[in-house]
Amino acid sequence: MSESADRLQRYLEDDLGECRNEDLQNRLQELDRLGGVLDDEQVGGDVETLAALGNETRYRLVRLLVEADDELCVCEVTPLVDVSDSAVSHAFSRLVEAGLVEKRKDGRWRKYRATVRASALLTVLDGSRR
Repeated sequence: MSESADRLQRYLEDDLGECRNEDLQNRLQELDRLGGVLDDEQVGGDVETLAALGNETRYRLVRLLVEADDELCVCEVTPLVDVSDSAVSHAFSRLVEAGLVEKRKDGRWRKYRATVRASALLTVLDGSRR
């Protein structure tokens, strides 16, 4: 028996008062099913999305776009975040890659809009505040 299975067996004995082999096998199957939610590709994408929000400038940009509930030109947003034009451009690139912002060119202007995913994430954050 592997060290982790042996440890699980001891845990079940403490929790249940005894641990039959059937109990251990059932719990191992339950844990194996639970581990299925840890799909590497999905987890990696989610971590990338959360990391994109983990910067103050990028978070502020997403918050502005979600609150605007419309697309905004980069020239409208830049004065509101108090960083350089290149920093805004870089931040928007990362947000587009993460799927939180959509970009559209309108002649020589670049316009951005928050995605449904960005709105949903900020809604969850807002709802979790006390």
